[in-house]
Amino acid sequence: MSVVAKLALEDGTVFTGRSFGHPGESAGEVVFNTSMTGYQEVLTDPSYKGQIVTMTYPLIGNYGITAEDDESAGPHVAGFIVREHTAVPSNFRSQIDLDGYLKKNQIVGIDGIDTRALVRRLRVRGALMGVLSATDLDDVSLIRKAKALAGMEGCDLVKVVTPKAGYDWKQGALAPLAQTMLAASPPATHRVTAIDYGMKWNIPRCLSQAGCEVTVLPGTATAAEVLAQKPDGIFLSNGPGDPAAVGYAIDTVKELLGKKPIFGICLGHQLIGLALGGTTYKLKFGHRGANHPVLNRLTGHVEITTQNHGFAVDMASLSNDVELTHVNLNDQTVEGIRHKKMPVFSVQYHPESSAGPHDSSYLFDDFRKLMG
Repeated sequence: MSVVAKLALEDGTVFTGRSFGHPGESAGEVVFNTSMTGYQEVLTDPSYKGQIVTMTYPLIGNYGITAEDDESAGPHVAGFIVREHTAVPSNFRSQIDLDGYLKKNQIVGIDGIDTRALVRRLRVRGALMGVLSATDLDDVSLIRKAKALAGMEGCDLVKVVTPKAGYDWKQGALAPLAQTMLAASPPATHRVTAIDYGMKWNIPRCLSQAGCEVTVLPGTATAAEVLAQKPDGIFLSNGPGDPAAVGYAIDTVKELLGKKPIFGICLGHQLIGLALGGTTYKLKFGHRGANHPVLNRLTGHVEITTQNHGFAVDMASLSNDVELTHVNLNDQTVEGIRHKKMPVFSVQYHPESSAGPHDSSYLFDDFRKLMG
């Protein structure tokens, strides 16, 4: 017998469905992801900290969960919303079904709701705070809780997800399955210090595949601690929350500018924009999915990209020393910049793109070349 669960939004909308995963209650910003595959990578992406994620593809969980596909040590989403979850996965690699995985990690889930109606509301109204519950089923109570929630603006979640100490990346360039299909990594020719604001594991894999030896430092690291590693280049990772709220990271990036080649992704890109004197702003409903078209203005090529962000850099706030390199073709927002005088470049999207697509993997080679 299925257990009822409810999702209440701050605008007073309530959806009623079935509980799966952990039968509890959670709260966060309700967002949506348009990927057809890669739900495990979504669940384990630290950039989703504090967010209840809706998958627009209607059937989720059909290939189960495999530990080798994790993008971090565990799931980070505040809750998970699907149209229909698959109770019996069909994949020889599967180690546990989606329902069991969410239960094991105490992630609240709901299925059986009209995810099309929910996503349409989020697109029209913008991302909304919400409460997902299988314990409190009183509409008035849930709406009151949702209205009382603070939004993402001004929220520093980096300190929640960043590692407590630095370490050397020893897991190699490729996940075990990829090792059977892709070329082996070249010998390491460059040393990279990666600042982890909530980094996906495929990023150090891609850096290793590009011939880099990677040392990871926490997002709270100072410029002196980064430079003490004597790196050939510095990488700034993705991460959750409002970039403008992470003042300590902005200060560190300011001190690092011009001292070593720097490459930033997602939050790292936003921090570079802020460190260069620019500003960021919150997008209406954000970009999340694996099918976002981006124009590379340097080559004229269109890349299909993976994205996960709710904030963007305001190009008009940056000086003429900063060049716009990539543009989102859906809404013309900034997707990439580079400095004309210093060895600094960044992209808003995810070129490490696990589970895909891989159109933008060339950026890791560009970073290696920038290091000389």
